[in-house]
Amino acid sequence: MALAFSLAVYGASYHSMSSMARAAFSEDGALMDGGMDLNMEQGMAEHLKDVILLTAIVQVLSCFSLYIWSFWLLAPGRALYLLWVNVLGPWFTADSGTPAPEHNEKRQRRQERRQMKRL
Repeated sequence: MALAFSLAVYGASYHSMSSMARAAFSEDGALMDGGMDLNMEQGMAEHLKDVILLTAIVQVLSCFSLYIWSFWLLAPGRALYLLWVNVLGPWFTADSGTPAPEHNEKRQRRQERRQMKRL
């Protein structure tokens, strides 16, 4: 069962990475899209490489104990963390818009009065 899971992870990761790197050509043979650079930092390919490494490490360490497979729960945990940091967190903490203009006008008038007093 664990071997089938590992093979599915390896296959899905390889298929995703090969489809990202595939070049697209037009009907006359001109290059339309050169494909994605798989060594790009903070790209999807980097996360897929991490999943492959995690699966390989867990597979090797599971020779000692089958409880090591619980380390594979780090992958969904990291995915949730990245989802929170990149999507949900900024969305929940985003400002509703620009501050009220009258507040800025009051502050600007106050600063102008202070500058006039200094002169």
